[in-house]
Amino acid sequence: MKLFLKTALLILVSGSISAQNFYKERISRDNILTIGVGPSFAYLDNGGQYRSLNFEIRPSFSLGLTKRLNQTFDLRSTAGFQQINSGGNPPTVLRDQWFQDFASFTAKGTVYFFDLVPSVNLIRFSNHMNRSLFNLYGGFGLGIMNARTKQTKSFSSEEEPTTHQVSTGYVPVRAGLSLRVGPYSDIAGEGTMLWTFSDNLDGNVGNNRYGDHLFQAQIVYRRYFVPKTRD
Repeated sequence: MKLFLKTALLILVSGSISAQNFYKERISRDNILTIGVGPSFAYLDNGGQYRSLNFEIRPSFSLGLTKRLNQTFDLRSTAGFQQINSGGNPPTVLRDQWFQDFASFTAKGTVYFFDLVPSVNLIRFSNHMNRSLFNLYGGFGLGIMNARTKQTKSFSSEEEPTTHQVSTGYVPVRAGLSLRVGPYSDIAGEGTMLWTFSDNLDGNVGNNRYGDHLFQAQIVYRRYFVPKTRD
C-alpha cells in the first residue's frame, strides 16, 4: 500500500512539473540575442587590387538584439566594429595621381557601426519550440558609422601618420542561414554588406568606381530569451 501511494504521488508530481513546463514553453520567446565574429574587408580607393584578390582581410565583431514581430518578420538592432586596412601594390601612375591630389596612400583603423534592419524569415514559425532545423533570413535597413583611422600621404616608413575621423550613414544588407542546435539556440552563417554614403573613409576620394563600402562574413550565435517575469 505504501509503495502504491509513493508511486501515485511521484506520478502526480511528475505530471504537474511536465504540465508547468509545457505551459511555460507555450509562451513564445520573441527576443533573440546575437553575437557574431568573422573575417571582413573594406572596399577602399587605396584598399588594393580587388579583381586579383590583393587586399587586406581583417576581423569584425557584432552584437545584436532581435525582436520577433510576428511569424515572418523580425526587427534587429546591431552594433559592432570592423577593422579596415589599405593594401595591395598600386602602380606608379596611380601613386603619382594620389601624390598630385594629396590623397592618402595608407589608412588603418576601426569602423564602429550601429543599424536597424527589418528582416524576413523564409520559413515562418509561431513559437521558438516549433521552428525548423534550418531557416533563411535577410533584410536591409539604415545605420550610422564612425571611422577612426591613421593615414599617410606616402609609403615612406619615416612619415608620421595623422589621425582622422569620419561619420556617415549607410544601408546594411544582411542575410544568413541558421541551424537549430537546441531549444533556445541557433548557429548561423551570416553575410553583411554596409553600403556607405561616403567615399572618404580612407582619405582618398574618386579613384574607384564606387564609394567606400564594408563587407563581413560571420559565424553568429543566436539565443532566444524572454524578460524575467514575477510570479
